[in-house]
Amino acid sequence: MNLANKLTISRIVLAGIFILFLFIRGAGAKFFALAIFLAACITDYYDGLLARKTSSVTEFGKLMDPIADKILILGAFLAFVEMKIIPAWMVIVIIARDLVITGIRVVALSKKKVLSADIAGKHKTVSQMVAVSSILVFLIIRDSGVAFQYIGYYSKGVYALMLITVLMTLASGISYMMRNKYIFMGEG
Repeated sequence: MNLANKLTISRIVLAGIFILFLFIRGAGAKFFALAIFLAACITDYYDGLLARKTSSVTEFGKLMDPIADKILILGAFLAFVEMKIIPAWMVIVIIARDLVITGIRVVALSKKKVLSADIAGKHKTVSQMVAVSSILVFLIIRDSGVAFQYIGYYSKGVYALMLITVLMTLASGISYMMRNKYIFMGEG
C-alpha cells in the first residue's frame, strides 16, 4: 500500500477519533475535535496530491478517497443532528445525494470502470469541510461561555452556511449524474 492510500485510510481512523472528542463535554474537547478534523482534511488534500506527483494513483485510492470523505463528513453531520445543531433534513439530502452517486459508482464498477470525483465534487467536499469547521468553532465558543448573548446569531449563521452547503451538494450531484449518465442509462 502506497503512502497516498495510507493517508486515505488514516482519514477514516481520524474520523472515529474526531467523533469521540466531539461527544466529550467542554470547549477543550471540541478544540481537539476541531484539530483532529483539520488534520483529517489535510490528509484529503495530500493523498491525491501525493498520488499524482509520484504517479501512484491507484484504483483503490480512486474508490476509497471519496468513501473516506463521506465517513468523515457524514459522521460529523450526523453528530451535529444528534447534538441538535443542524436539522436532520439537511443531512438526509446530503446522504441521499451520496447514496445516488455511490450507486452510480457501483454500477460503473460492475462495468469495470472506476469513476473519480469531478471538480464540483471537490468544491462540495470543501464546502462541507468549511461548514463542519465553522460549526466546531461555534461549539467551542458556545461551550466556553464566551459571547453567550450572540449564540442566536451564531445559530442563524450555521443554518445559512448549511443551506449553502446543501445547495452545493445538490449541484455537485446533478453535475456528476449529467457527466456520467451513460453509466446508469445503459449506454456504456
